[in-house]
Amino acid sequence: MATVAKELKAQARSGVGKGAARALRREGLIPAVIYGDKKSPLPISISYNEAMKRIYAGGFLSHIITLDVDGEMHRVIPRDYQLDVVKDKALHVDFLRVGKGTKLNVQVHVKFVNDDQSPGIKRGGVLNIVHHTLDLTVDADNIPEEIIVDLAGLDIGDIIHISAITLPAGVSDHSHESDVTIASIVSPAGLKSEEDTGPAETAPAAAAPAAKA
Repeated sequence: MATVAKELKAQARSGVGKGAARALRREGLIPAVIYGDKKSPLPISISYNEAMKRIYAGGFLSHIITLDVDGEMHRVIPRDYQLDVVKDKALHVDFLRVGKGTKLNVQVHVKFVNDDQSPGIKRGGVLNIVHHTLDLTVDADNIPEEIIVDLAGLDIGDIIHISAITLPAGVSDHSHESDVTIASIVSPAGLKSEEDTGPAETAPAAAAPAAKA
């Protein structure tokens, strides 16, 4: 994952609406807003290039950053962003203020390790990933970069549930499933076909035709 600075320059904006947003974009900026922490929303603008760099660096919605708004610092986490469906360009970003002791619901990337120590994968099995990210509740000051899933010792047919993963301190599952299935080791199509077919049975010999009188 690319490393980006934890501080982002911004400036307060007064204009709202589509016309004001288009004017900002012509200047290389995009509209954004800071909200939450029982304070009034603050309309701001940020650099388009900086926003795109952070979005495509990965983990944009799970990193605390400091917004420098005309010299005033705001501790925030990006909560949502809008992309142009045709040009794939950032159009708007929402930031949530993060106070002391805040709990957040975030999506955290899953990293699979030790696939070379999985008997199932060594035999040709395939890692079937159900969730590339996990929906977790975390302390704002201790958001994990990723959740590690160890594949060592897993064989074909084994299923990895979140209950089998040791989550970092202060982190809990926020999904609506009772025990999230993260991945499984499955048979490759060829091997499965051979196992299902099995050895061909020998057909009984046809009865000899009766001799004519």
